[in-house]
Amino acid sequence: MCGIFGYVGAKNNAALMTLEGLKLLEYRGYDSWGIAVKTKGKLVVDKHTGKIGEAKTVLPQSTIGIGHTRWATHGGVTVKNAHPHMDCTREIAVIHNGIIENFLPLKKDLEKKGHVFISETDTEVFAHLVEEYRKTEPFSKSVRKAFNKIKGLNGIVALDASADEIIAAKTGSPLIVGKGQDGYYIASDSSGILPHTKELLFLKDNEMVILGKTFTLLSLPNGDRLTPEFVKVDWKIQDSTKGAHKHFMIKEISEQPKVVRNIAENYHDQIENLARVISIAKGTFFIGSGTAFHACLVGTYLFSKIVKKHVNTAVASEFNYLEHFLNNRSLVIALSQSGETIDVVEPLVRAKQKRSKVFAITNVLGSTIYRLADYKMLLGAGPEKAVASTKAYIAKISLLLLLSYAMIGEYKKGKEMLLLAADEIERLLREEYIREFKKIATVLNKTEHIYTIGRGFSYPTCLEAALKIKEVSYVHTEGLAGGELKHGTLALISPGTPCIVFAPQDETYEAIISNATEIKARGGVIIGVSPFRSEIFDYWIEVKDIGDATLIPMAIPAQLLGYFLAVKKDLDPDKPRNLAKSVTVK
Repeated sequence: MCGIFGYVGAKNNAALMTLEGLKLLEYRGYDSWGIAVKTKGKLVVDKHTGKIGEAKTVLPQSTIGIGHTRWATHGGVTVKNAHPHMDCTREIAVIHNGIIENFLPLKKDLEKKGHVFISETDTEVFAHLVEEYRKTEPFSKSVRKAFNKIKGLNGIVALDASADEIIAAKTGSPLIVGKGQDGYYIASDSSGILPHTKELLFLKDNEMVILGKTFTLLSLPNGDRLTPEFVKVDWKIQDSTKGAHKHFMIKEISEQPKVVRNIAENYHDQIENLARVISIAKGTFFIGSGTAFHACLVGTYLFSKIVKKHVNTAVASEFNYLEHFLNNRSLVIALSQSGETIDVVEPLVRAKQKRSKVFAITNVLGSTIYRLADYKMLLGAGPEKAVASTKAYIAKISLLLLLSYAMIGEYKKGKEMLLLAADEIERLLREEYIREFKKIATVLNKTEHIYTIGRGFSYPTCLEAALKIKEVSYVHTEGLAGGELKHGTLALISPGTPCIVFAPQDETYEAIISNATEIKARGGVIIGVSPFRSEIFDYWIEVKDIGDATLIPMAIPAQLLGYFLAVKKDLDPDKPRNLAKSVTVK
């Protein structure tokens, strides 16, 4: 979380390039933003609160600059708390991702030495720490010593008025370097660099890089020189832009048929390999956070019904408290769109300490989780820029369905089901159905509370539906197993309360319709997602039955309802308040 961008090289439009880079990275944080450039031996800083959107900058021409778009952790959303942060001399500028866990004792010590702090952030401590070391050491060594002093998972980028170089270091928080013909770029996400170069270096933990006329890669804490390993990627720039769509979220929803077909057609060898890895493991665990956890839960149901095999699933942030039975024959399968989610990274590190094997299923090549894993698989969903995950979720559950059938030797059947799922998603995206989703969104716009219920495969679907609606529309939405209604939540149903009921043609149909009837009897408004039009439904969204793969298109209605409800409320579905795309802090 938080977007970082920097450039040093021959071009003299560093400020403009940094501004445009931050706009591409804004989905990582959009509370405030700022840029620092060097000109005539001085640093000039421009900082603002709010989204970067259509912003412009009046900073002077420069060949070196750094910028940051913020998701607030320490300190409120103010100009003073926006990055970059400077030292007392205003000769050092710092931008930062992560949390400096020991910033308070460091700050107190620096204040005793006469340093004056302007902001409420932990980041500013680093600028003053570098300043203190800078009194006796060169800039690069001062940054290295300062980074060795801080605790936590952090990515730091620093600029000095007396040096034509950018210095960056990381542990935990992602930083990527791009090598172009006319200079070097650095960003917290490759999408910021792709317009300039596709030759990338993914910094590893405890590495520091010096970018200037030359390139130097060092290991921390000692500063030993390392040989860089740049890779060329084939990602397309247009994948990171909205194109003809108003928002990234609807663009990414519309790309889902293509994502599912790609998995059906091109993942045979990777899926068979994962199936073999699972078959020899003694204890398999799915972990993920948010939407990825819901995909993990789908995996549990798929493995139970299709594979007849027990797999464990846990919210990643809780897995540290459930790790005691891991051993050297355990397999932990981590699902993460970004591959950087700290709640997933931490338990994987601990699992590897117990010599367990790690399989990463992520969407980002070179990400922390990708590099940490013993085995890895890319989702192939393409860049996902909207904070609310859609196509990455569909990719995950598509892979898990295909994997389940591969586990029982029926890969071809799984592939055929995925192709049917892609067709059904495409049907739901037709204009006549979009009009229906917009109409239902108008109904939902009149309420303060929404409930979603499901059973079996549809239980994780209703949880994901609730998350998708509330995170982009800010309407309280609660998902629960249909059987749990009578254990408390039914007390909250009053006349007019909408409930989205997931009722596929499987063993759960009669029971979930019975639950819907209980809600209807209390005056609730029933929105049915089902292959059948039940008389209990006030509104019906048809999702055709395609067997076990029905769970894939079943997820689409809530994505669309959440999107159109947000638009109806004049909200930005791509950038929900208080949220960010890649959560790299605890």
